Amino acid sequence: MNAPALAGRVSTLHCRRVTDSPVSTNIRWHHGSVDRDARRAARGHGPGVLWLTGLSGSGKSTLARAVEARLHERGVFVYVLDGDNLRHGLCSDLGFAPEDRKENIRRVGEVARLFSDAGAIVLTAFISPYRDDRARARTLVGDDFVEVHVNADVSVCEERDPKGLYEKARAGEIANFTGISAPYEAPESPELVVNTGALSIDESAAAVIAHLEQRGVLPS
Repeated sequence: MNAPALAGRVSTLHCRRVTDSPVSTNIRWHHGSVDRDARRAARGHGPGVLWLTGLSGSGKSTLARAVEARLHERGVFVYVLDGDNLRHGLCSDLGFAPEDRKENIRRVGEVARLFSDAGAIVLTAFISPYRDDRARARTLVGDDFVEVHVNADVSVCEERDPKGLYEKARAGEIANFTGISAPYEAPESPELVVNTGALSIDESAAAVIAHLEQRGVLPS
């Protein structure tokens, strides 16, 4: 099944919240007959989960789409998991309270892990404001996880304000808005920092791709 078809099936699911351990009994993990080395050999590149985190308006989705387009042109199996898109389906039952944000990121981490296991390079574009949640996603994904801090000052994000959200948050019309009425815990040691307040989108995308080449995920 190709990535869009897989994403379509995933987005129609409405998963209930679960604990860190499966509630179901009498289950076991089934290993496939095709391993990651075979998938890498077939595709010519390795898997990866590029976890783009940053404030609303920092350019996460724009950067993810720019990287996706460039990788697709190179024949790379790539897909973007966008925060707004997943809230239309997989996470449509969640709000923006801290416990909902935590569950949102847990689900995204599980989906990203499946894409990575399939041999894809997946870019996630989520604010994901809490370090503990991102650390949990890193543990789940493992060595394929690459934290990318899409770094732009709140003043830059507020000036852009593509959805008019900061104006509404300042007016008290949106509760739990990250950077205004809810905290954002910036990464302490991300694999990559992209200053989208200073770099163009082309420069930012080039920095991400160069990092993948340096990690050996992509052939240089």
